Amino acid sequence: MKLENKVAIVTGAASGLGLATCKALAAAGATVVGFDLDADKLREALGPSISSFAVDVADEASVQRSVAAVVCMHGRVNIAVNCAGVLGPCKTLSKGQLFPSELWDRVLAVNLTGTFNVVRHAALAMTNNEPEDTGERGVIINTASGAAKGGQMGQAAYSASKAGVIGMTIPVARDLAEHGIRVLAVSPGLFESGMSAGMPQKVSDGLIEKMLFPRRMGRAQEFAALVVHLVQNAYMNATVVDIDCGTR
Repeated sequence: MKLENKVAIVTGAASGLGLATCKALAAAGATVVGFDLDADKLREALGPSISSFAVDVADEASVQRSVAAVVCMHGRVNIAVNCAGVLGPCKTLSKGQLFPSELWDRVLAVNLTGTFNVVRHAALAMTNNEPEDTGERGVIINTASGAAKGGQMGQAAYSASKAGVIGMTIPVARDLAEHGIRVLAVSPGLFESGMSAGMPQKVSDGLIEKMLFPRRMGRAQEFAALVVHLVQNAYMNATVVDIDCGTR
């Protein structure tokens, strides 16, 4: 899909991977609308050149209203990139205390259900698009994580939610193929972000030691560049792409 004059929604747009993705898509010619829970931070991060909406992706009504508003403003949605997520670190048992069920529910609500909320409503909007010459109407890219397969201590909820994102990729792609909509997931390893900033130094150093070359955290711009490529590459569909510098 060519990015010029396309309309893209990006969740988690106020910081990190989402913010970098907004900037990369806009630089490539797309009209970008950022979604994030923190409205003030969102406006400050994106500035006046990129539209934004305060959205709680875990609240379906909030997602539905905001996607409808994007269609009203710009006439369509061509691209949706889900970067919104929360970490929710907590051990299954810690000092005799159980992992709080409300924390588990919140992490799954944002990372998994929230992703699916955006997928469903963006896909519905995409079905109204005039197809390109190739028959393509839209592209949806979700953010998984290397933690889905190799989660660290305290990441039970986060890892489970990201494994769910991976698990939905093929069936949702199959569901939406008849509409000319591609569905992919990107699975980043350890990236420079607000999430990694809260990670104990010992843990992050251990993960970096397992990388190949270059042995460092990924940069948000590198994630965003991959997203741009996946949108543009029409033969990429129904797959999860690792970007983790060989971390195993």
